[in-house]
Amino acid sequence: MTPSIILIIICTLLVVQFVFEEILDNINLKHFERGLPDALKGIYDDEKYQKAIEYGKTKNQFGLWSGLFSLCFTLFLLLSGVLGQLSDYLVGIFGFGSILSTLVFLGIFSVASSLIDIPFSYYSTFVIEDKFGFNKSSKFTFFKDFIVSLLMTFVVGGVLISVFLWLYQTLGPDFWVYFWVVAGTFIVLLNMFYTSLIVPLFNKLSPIEDGELKDAINDYAKKNEFSLTGIFVIDGSKRSSKANAFFSGIGKQKKVVLYDTLIQNHSKEELIAVLAHEIGHYKHKHIIYSMILSLLQIGAILWFSAQFLDNQLFSSALGASQNALHLNMIVFFMLFSPISTCIGVLMNSFSRKNEYEADKFAKD
Repeated sequence: MTPSIILIIICTLLVVQFVFEEILDNINLKHFERGLPDALKGIYDDEKYQKAIEYGKTKNQFGLWSGLFSLCFTLFLLLSGVLGQLSDYLVGIFGFGSILSTLVFLGIFSVASSLIDIPFSYYSTFVIEDKFGFNKSSKFTFFKDFIVSLLMTFVVGGVLISVFLWLYQTLGPDFWVYFWVVAGTFIVLLNMFYTSLIVPLFNKLSPIEDGELKDAINDYAKKNEFSLTGIFVIDGSKRSSKANAFFSGIGKQKKVVLYDTLIQNHSKEELIAVLAHEIGHYKHKHIIYSMILSLLQIGAILWFSAQFLDNQLFSSALGASQNALHLNMIVFFMLFSPISTCIGVLMNSFSRKNEYEADKFAKD
């Protein structure tokens, strides 16, 4: 197989995947437009439902144009050979096989992608979300989130990629087993401490005030043998009027987090029903099963990658004159995208099953 054929295959896969996902989005939207189900008539306001349909249409149309721009830009980068030229330049500066050249390349790639995404995110937040009355974010918060997210990508991503590269260079094709352990440990720790370490970087978390709601939540949790280390309120209203709730952590690190918008707009009984849904996930061990599936998925991807990463043809397909691991990684993930899409469909099906089970637990 020649580099040119590999490039044609990559571009074809990207176009087919884009068309496939747009078809799925339109099928979902048409299903949504069938109208309010009979079981919900008289319970859910029809006017709100029509507004939700209009919101879905607007988001879908915007997603089409932003996705088309992203596709065209990606095809330009691939076909022009810009990525290969940048790689050769960095390898010339830092040396062949240098971890630093890969980190700089991926850093430039990440910054460029984020900067291109800013206008679309800005329009989505301050035009579409504003139009439908959801946006509460200030421009300062918007750009602060962007900077914090980028810094987190550099710090966390930089460390993980450095470990990945070091293991690959040191151990060769068997590196994937050891990095699988590293990635698995990171995922477990992230699940345990996400609320304590990550959420405060973006939002203010406050312990729920003493009172009837806190007592009702604690009583319900004890009744269902659901131990809690804390009940917190998150200031979601500074970004959106949308409401949400979640619990995170495993073992003794379980925490319930309620959005302030949820508390403001719902009764105590409704909030307990939301909590019941979250406890349903815990009772059915959905968090554990999802984590195991994620670890298996990561292991499979790492094994596949180990078979293909040392491939000069991949680098040549992107216009590079020298073999570069970072280019091989990009090509691998693009070629792997059809399998990733299939895995995503299965994971979505599994997730939907979990949501129905949690709903049934809450109803019962």
